[in-house]
Amino acid sequence: MTQRELSVLMAALFVTSLITGLVTASPPRPGTEGNGLTENESATLWSRDADNYISQGEYQQRYGESRTAMYQLANGTDITFTRPPATAATWTRNDFGDLEAGGSDTSVHPPHATLEDGVFIEDAHATVFAVQPSTRSHLETGETPLYIAPNGTMRGFVDYRVRVPNGSSSGNTTIEWSLTSNEVEEVRLKKDGETIVERDGSHTPALDYQIEDDWSANLTLEAEISVRLKKTTRIDRGDETDVEVTYRTESLNVSDSIAVEIYDLSAYPYYAEYPNGDAGVAIFQSRPWQGYTLTENGSARVRGVWRFYTARNTNWDTLVRSNQTDSATVESDAIPVYVHAYPSRIGPRAEPVRDGPEIIDTWGTDRPSPVGTLGENINIDIVNQSYTTTYGVAVRAETVDRDALQVAGLVRGVNASIVAPDAGSERQLRRSNLTVEVLQQNESQATLRIELRDNETGAPIVLSDPDRRYPIGGNTRNGYITIAEQRVETNASGVAIVTIDEPGIYTARYHPGSWLGHDPAYVSATATARWHPLGTIDGWFAFIYEVGWQLIPFLVMFYAGKRLLRMLGPEDIFQRNP
Repeated sequence: MTQRELSVLMAALFVTSLITGLVTASPPRPGTEGNGLTENESATLWSRDADNYISQGEYQQRYGESRTAMYQLANGTDITFTRPPATAATWTRNDFGDLEAGGSDTSVHPPHATLEDGVFIEDAHATVFAVQPSTRSHLETGETPLYIAPNGTMRGFVDYRVRVPNGSSSGNTTIEWSLTSNEVEEVRLKKDGETIVERDGSHTPALDYQIEDDWSANLTLEAEISVRLKKTTRIDRGDETDVEVTYRTESLNVSDSIAVEIYDLSAYPYYAEYPNGDAGVAIFQSRPWQGYTLTENGSARVRGVWRFYTARNTNWDTLVRSNQTDSATVESDAIPVYVHAYPSRIGPRAEPVRDGPEIIDTWGTDRPSPVGTLGENINIDIVNQSYTTTYGVAVRAETVDRDALQVAGLVRGVNASIVAPDAGSERQLRRSNLTVEVLQQNESQATLRIELRDNETGAPIVLSDPDRRYPIGGNTRNGYITIAEQRVETNASGVAIVTIDEPGIYTARYHPGSWLGHDPAYVSATATARWHPLGTIDGWFAFIYEVGWQLIPFLVMFYAGKRLLRMLGPEDIFQRNP
């Protein structure tokens, strides 16, 4: 395919926008800023861009340079990931360095900042820039928690301006004001009102935190701003001037809060061994999580319904610069980018695809589609109907390295601590012995007797046991047997009776309940029986009787024809039909 053909094809496939400027909801072109990422990496960040694709030729003509294949693709669609990428945090950390305060007479703040005024301090704010590592999870409408790592960094922006009173003169008295000092004296990070980090003041604080044994919290960035002004009063008394110097100080606390959930995972694995040596593993976690690897090199892995994309926080697209007389909106030099998790239409997957693990069961909470939570210009494969959160995923694989088992979460770098199962809890899947025989039969129907037993112990396998417990989780599905388009269950003796009325070969198949909810657990089995009415003496008599009954009209007609020929004779027939 030529370059021209490729450009035409991509133009037909994608409807996107060229990345040109921040105010138009488009980030800077990859490679134009030094943010610790390659051009390909930075191209994948902007799922919230306007998505208007232009061809490679037009791009070269406009900018005098070529773009990478990844950037070309990202210019035409949104890039998604199977794991939370590190690119969002890398960009945010580096871009944060471009934030600059406005000086004592100018306050710089994002439009959404909460501004506070004092006597001398005005347009003061402390605004959360980003908390990372973190992932904004789209669970359903009205529920999009921000999961943060137990160990991470909160970055914020603090600024203000100082209102210095104008001087005055009245009679022989002159008053002058001047600013002697101003600073962000202290910054604090609070969790639910309790200070957990305290640092010297900064306009751009980066506060490292560590939170343990907590589920959700309200994190608050708080800053203490102080100013000191000098007031000089001069009184002219003719031959001399009295000078009085006083100082005025003011402190103002400003803050901003963000609701988060501390994403600290503890996974609960369960194991099983199949008769052929395959291994089974099921892992449950009470929060959404990404998936797990089964081998040390990570070649065999399984993931749930979640996928990821990255997008900027549009609240920081612009900044407002305000002074005593005016304010202006300018493009922001610093854009925080977050990882987002969403339920994908692709659903749970195991890798390698062909000869990798087999997903045997998933379970979780049923939720409506969160498609309405995405906002504008997000084009991804999100589910458009209800879905299951896959809190639990069970697989069957040839090998499972239990020591190398690693459970990954939705937040980058957060792996679950694995809680070892109780001793003796491993399931040994057994073979089952299924038999089917013709118990009774006549010319119209047959009665089949199906028996299901443990192949090792010979004990009956009871499928209709109302007292069965499900110690692991998932769907509480009993095993069952199918035959002749019927579903049956064995009784306390491991026996089921089925009546059939059509001749043929009948195959009984045992569909065992999942080992997640059965102990002991079994693998499937089949057995075959054949029935035909002619297989019995009564069947033959019935067959002969039925055939004879059906032949009576023909025999009567044949007999009547012969009698008619004898009565008329050949000569009469010839004379009547000259």
